[in-house]
Amino acid sequence: MRPLVSLARTGAQAILASYESYRREFQRITARARQRFEERDWQGGQRDAAERLALYQSFVETVVADQELLLGEQLKDAVAWRTMKTVFSESIAGISDGELAQTFFNSVTRRVFATVGVDPDIEFVDLDIRRDHYGPGSTIHRRHVCRGQTRELVIAALSPHAFAAPFRDLEGDAAWVAAEMDAAWASAGKLLPIESLDLIDAVFYRGSGAYLVGRLRGQDATIPLVLVLLHAEEGIEVDAVLLTEREVSIVFSFTRSHFLVAVEHPADVIRFLQSIMPKKPLPELYISLGYSKHGKTEMYRDLLGHMQRSMDLFDHARGEAGMVMIAFDLRSYDYVFKVIRDRFAEPKTTTRADVERRYRLVFQHDRAGRLIEAQEFEHLTFERRRFSPALLAELSTGATRSVSVDDEEVHIRHLYVERRVRPLNLYLREASDEAATRVVVDYGQAIRDLATTNIFPGDLLLKNFGVTRHGRVTFYDYDELSLVTECEFRDLPATQDPDEEMAAEPWFYVGEHDVFPEEFLPFLGLRGELLRVFLEAHGEILTAAFWRKLQDRHRAGEVLDVLPYPASKRLGRR
Repeated sequence: MRPLVSLARTGAQAILASYESYRREFQRITARARQRFEERDWQGGQRDAAERLALYQSFVETVVADQELLLGEQLKDAVAWRTMKTVFSESIAGISDGELAQTFFNSVTRRVFATVGVDPDIEFVDLDIRRDHYGPGSTIHRRHVCRGQTRELVIAALSPHAFAAPFRDLEGDAAWVAAEMDAAWASAGKLLPIESLDLIDAVFYRGSGAYLVGRLRGQDATIPLVLVLLHAEEGIEVDAVLLTEREVSIVFSFTRSHFLVAVEHPADVIRFLQSIMPKKPLPELYISLGYSKHGKTEMYRDLLGHMQRSMDLFDHARGEAGMVMIAFDLRSYDYVFKVIRDRFAEPKTTTRADVERRYRLVFQHDRAGRLIEAQEFEHLTFERRRFSPALLAELSTGATRSVSVDDEEVHIRHLYVERRVRPLNLYLREASDEAATRVVVDYGQAIRDLATTNIFPGDLLLKNFGVTRHGRVTFYDYDELSLVTECEFRDLPATQDPDEEMAAEPWFYVGEHDVFPEEFLPFLGLRGELLRVFLEAHGEILTAAFWRKLQDRHRAGEVLDVLPYPASKRLGRR
């Protein structure tokens, strides 16, 4: 048997080498985003995003296999892993992304031990982004001082971002952006002029857009700034300028796919983003940059901290109970927890494997600002006393494959965690007429946006949609979700016999993947004025022709992007 210290050092070095290889590959794929944008290679960009999402698990699985060979019968020796943790911690001291490296180490230990809860002896628990903990930090943005007109400031800020493709009309775009900036500054009631523009050096790429992220500064104010660049056939142009916390927060929403942004110091970028979006949770910022696993780590730490500061109980989430998931939450916490039921009530024919596959699809797919990203957790434990009796009873009898309960603790083997939104059916009952009308229109737009990215929700009931704090409608029930291209959208066959129309069973053949959009209407649950508003704005959704046309475009290989701002913000509105 090899000496313990030597063995631990070898194991720690293998994990660090694997992390460094993962980081290089992550950065290599991310760096391609610039060329994809310059060449208008949107399909290549989609492939890169999917490839990058699969990296983490692949590297963790490989290094776990390596540890089995290196450590042999001492693979699960806790003393060896405590030493490995110490060696690993010393090895990453001062590196630019130490918090991510620690999360990688944790992923390996949890895979080896299948740890229930957190073991501080072999896992890094006190993760943070303090600069003094991870080295001296960096300057990840450039400050452009306003020495004349705002238009000149904009040109100075855009000039360092010279692409291999030309701007279509840089002078014209700069004048428009400057006018928007001046108007936003004035409408915010700022008496002193804009002094400077801070812009993060790295460009944020997603879909067909390139995003320049920064802030405007003056003696009496700081306001966020995002410039959205699109690359049309005529050249690159500024499509929108976003100048409020709400607008910028939606760009970084938990319903959006991850950015590809090449950064050496993630923590410094996160701190900058927090300065312009102070309400945005730290985990979501990490996730938005593609660091999903570390975002999950921060989310779990945040939950533990919240539970220490609160006294309320886990209880059933608001809204109608689901046939596939048991959903619960803490009323004082902005997240919902979901576990899969052991058995699904009729008419559900889906399986547990189907549900898990659909959640993976949502994680990997373009979410179009309409699908809530769910974080998947395993082997968590909580105090039994923090669960309401009703919830505890249902978990104990209806989710035994995911949950076990003893006298003191609740052990959850598998669950999903999502940001909480207000169920749409409840929202419409409680909202004013004006708010309800606006949200119903957005409900239809949510269905359109999902279809644009090749997603068919399957179940269009209002209870399966929710409203975010920004008033945007999202979809969160993935039991029947599928790709638009997997469906067979059919017109409802006509009949000459009224008795056939009233029959409980259809008088025509219905295939497994057949969908009849004309039958959506009863499932929408809209009545009166809200139904009229929906049909006026989105009536074509109830026709098979609408869906077949989108199928043709998806099958032809078109990449249809859904931008994270309304048409009124686009430069073309001029």
